[in-house]
Amino acid sequence: MNILLKRVLDRLVRTGSLKVTGPKGTTFIFGDGSGEPVHMHIKTRHAERAITFDPMLAVPESYMDGELDILEGGVLGLMRIAFQNMGSGGIDATWSKAIEGLRHAFRRLQQINTAARSRRNVQRHYDLSGELYRLFLDEDMQYSCAYFEQPDMTLDEAQAAKKRHIAAKLRLKAGQTVLDIGSGWGGLGLYLAKAFDVDVQGVTLSTEQHGVATDRAHAQGLENHVHFELKDYRELNERFDRIVSVGMFEHVGVNHYRTFFDKAATLLKPDGVMLLHTIGRSGVPWATSAFIRKYIFPGGYIPAMSEVLPAIEKSGLVVTDVEILRLHYADTLKHWGQRFAANRDKAKAIYDERFCRMWEFYLAASEAAFRWQDLVIFQFQITKKNDTLPMTRDYMAKCEKALELRDMGRREAAPVEKSAKPARRRKVAE
Repeated sequence: MNILLKRVLDRLVRTGSLKVTGPKGTTFIFGDGSGEPVHMHIKTRHAERAITFDPMLAVPESYMDGELDILEGGVLGLMRIAFQNMGSGGIDATWSKAIEGLRHAFRRLQQINTAARSRRNVQRHYDLSGELYRLFLDEDMQYSCAYFEQPDMTLDEAQAAKKRHIAAKLRLKAGQTVLDIGSGWGGLGLYLAKAFDVDVQGVTLSTEQHGVATDRAHAQGLENHVHFELKDYRELNERFDRIVSVGMFEHVGVNHYRTFFDKAATLLKPDGVMLLHTIGRSGVPWATSAFIRKYIFPGGYIPAMSEVLPAIEKSGLVVTDVEILRLHYADTLKHWGQRFAANRDKAKAIYDERFCRMWEFYLAASEAAFRWQDLVIFQFQITKKNDTLPMTRDYMAKCEKALELRDMGRREAAPVEKSAKPARRRKVAE
């Protein structure tokens, strides 16, 4: 191991138990020996040099390329040690503040998400094969944080609870119109239409998701009530009683927050309600992970609340409720990781070994960020007037309970949807 990397690890890893074997076979031990041990093998000098100068990008890249293996503890264990030590003062404070300042200063340049660029960014991730997502998501293909009302819930149960939780905050009434911005695989829109007899328009920039969602609407006989379009939300002109957006705001970019909420204000009727569900930071603004930005969500950004609320205020909208979901996404990602591991051979048949290692790192590192860093879920309930909704939250709990009883009554009778498309190998853009 080169002396510079050894010095960095000596100063960084104060707690935990980390073994690092270098390209020459020599093993070094870092930390105080506490916790579950992690053993990382850096197999090439190329990887060792890269990790020395840019560890947050080079570690996942080296893992993807097979130049780094984690012999003990897995990616989750490695990220636990990294995250738990990053705030311990082990690295010189001046150096740490300088890196943070540079990342923060340049984050806007990486999020110039015009309509054309947004479409390209979405295609990089959401236009991956639907067969891949079926390998690790729940039956309804909810690709966002589940809601674990009880710790022993299955993933499918927790995702159903998430839909009920969101629906209750919308306070829907039969005959209303609903806009779903970033409608994904269509599950939420279809659920709202069935449960409340509302008309839903979903918009997405993903061709793959649009096709699957449209097929599902037809299969369930809801094509006259749920319509999905390949369209940017900025192109819409209709007005809606309700707006919901789940897992899409992370792709808006900090430069476009004012545009997003100004547009929402024009799309929402005077007595309308909006529910925004997004990943957020409980701490100060920070740049997107270099690995996530390059390989998983180009153009993406996770906001601090201090970056979101001013944009809502300036749009003339009213925040009527804010909820912070802590650790729910960590548990969701844990389920996804376990399901992906169980179906790894099938994923490799669709793509290749490098993709599988990239996806493993993505799921585990994301889980670690929700467990040991400052990532949480924000749910903002928004209106145009402060008297649109009841003065207390009682109506939310009553609605969720009624929906739960309804779902329990229909669960056994619900058909399991299967894809008609065969798995196929695809080339992943680097």
